[in-house]
Amino acid sequence: MFASRSSAVYEFLKEQRLLGLPQLDALNEEHQATGRPLADLVLDLGSIGRADLLRSLASYLNWPYLAALPAGIPGEAIAAVPGRLAHDYGVLPLGDDGGMLELVIGDPFRPHAAEDLAFALDRQVRLLVADPDQVGILIQQHYGEDDSDAGIEELLQQLPTGDYAMDSSREWSERDLESMAEQAPIIRFVQHVLGKAVREQASDIHFEPFARELKIRYRVDGALFEMPPPPSRLALPITSRIKVLASLDIAERRLPQDGRIRLHVRGRTIDLRVSTLPTQFGESVVLRVLDQSALRLELSQLGLPADVLGGIQEIVRRPNGIFIATGPTGSGKTTTLYSCLRLINTIERKLLTAEDPVEYELEGIMQVAVNPAAGLTFTTALRSFLRQDPDVILVGEIRDLDTARIAIQAALTGHLVMTTLHTNDAAGAITRLVDLGVEPFLIASTLEAVLAQRLVRRVCPACGVEYQPPGDLLQQLGLAGNAAGERRFRRGPGCVACNQSGYRGRVGIYEWLPVTDSIRELITARTPTVAIRQRAIALGMRTLREDGIRAIYDGRTSIEEVIRYT
Repeated sequence: MFASRSSAVYEFLKEQRLLGLPQLDALNEEHQATGRPLADLVLDLGSIGRADLLRSLASYLNWPYLAALPAGIPGEAIAAVPGRLAHDYGVLPLGDDGGMLELVIGDPFRPHAAEDLAFALDRQVRLLVADPDQVGILIQQHYGEDDSDAGIEELLQQLPTGDYAMDSSREWSERDLESMAEQAPIIRFVQHVLGKAVREQASDIHFEPFARELKIRYRVDGALFEMPPPPSRLALPITSRIKVLASLDIAERRLPQDGRIRLHVRGRTIDLRVSTLPTQFGESVVLRVLDQSALRLELSQLGLPADVLGGIQEIVRRPNGIFIATGPTGSGKTTTLYSCLRLINTIERKLLTAEDPVEYELEGIMQVAVNPAAGLTFTTALRSFLRQDPDVILVGEIRDLDTARIAIQAALTGHLVMTTLHTNDAAGAITRLVDLGVEPFLIASTLEAVLAQRLVRRVCPACGVEYQPPGDLLQQLGLAGNAAGERRFRRGPGCVACNQSGYRGRVGIYEWLPVTDSIRELITARTPTVAIRQRAIALGMRTLREDGIRAIYDGRTSIEEVIRYT
């Protein structure tokens, strides 16, 4: 219970002195390591009962506590809260008390829940504490399954009919834009779109204005899917609503802006990174979904081959050197490096990160968001890091010679440096550093390993079937003739579970290049990338294509996906 806001749960337990501080800290460490809710770990001890914990929480919040929820709830109370809002906020309406709508909430630690609900419902609300499990059961009974597509047509019909031209040259006052963004149907529609994206595990949400339509698309498992579009005239109110949520300047429509939204969906706290871009027909808005609860930070859970997993574990435990993860945007580099940090995040080590921006909060690690506009770049952050007595430094990306030089200096002076580069393969990272102007002998003396990676879509486990691919497809993969032997291949014809795509989820494929003495000699001699790659293969490196074939043989992905990404 109380799956979100673990820091707030910790402060509550600490202030109420329900446990001794050493015991509470030990449970909090277990929570960070396992992901289990802190409140559940406290209840598992048996020293405090569930009812006593909830009663103490109600007293702490100064809210009423219901030991038992009523058997029957008036129909007018259920009708007062839309099903989408009840599911998204985890609230159950009980009825009207002196003009105040009483709502039982499953997770009282959700910040601003009362204000958000009062605003969305356009009336005063009072929140009460009760058993979260019982609240969830009753929400299910009274509102049914949480079908994210239910009611979308009704929502579209409720949207306002005002004339909001998408002509970006037209001037609107800030008051006009705020008025548009505060219309209840607009609020509900945007909440629905964001909630649906999170539930479907989308990585990005795109709002794209065109001359005759406003397209809304989700990126799920690397592919874009379109949802029913609202009327094109509503592009400006919808964009304004998103900008209000992200605390952006709604009157500024001529320049790009960046912001963040914190969203709460079914007991989870989701961060959305917002980017706006002026276009011919209005502002294009893209939101990157950063779901802390969905982030897997165990190296063993990333699908790494055993030899690659062992190699990474050995490298990141070294006292100094540089470890590079490389690949295009969205290939999982940040998740891999975060997992490495978690592996070595112990009380004996100080870890610092410089990121653009900080995507996920990591407990016990000092994280810095670079801000070039204010003069805080990767270079300046790194210079300051060296005066902060770190053991391990993560640099979000090496983009220029100055950053590369300071990273190498840090590695030479006894620090482990992890970073990323955008290159096509592992050997290309070496050439990229040379192109930036780094002396090859410095690369050879500090670089410990390079990991290239891609994310390919996983064949849907619900509808995946075995089949025999045509010969030309095998030939594209380099498996002409009898190279495939008696291997079996899988593909997904499509079903409801995978949205008819044939894929559900993603899996990593990897290219692991440890920098051995033989490779160091080639680097120092300014050997071309092709030669370094060939030597690494001779020493046992599997290429991305070869690791992709391994994933195909394991039945995890398809031939088309590996051809597409390698």
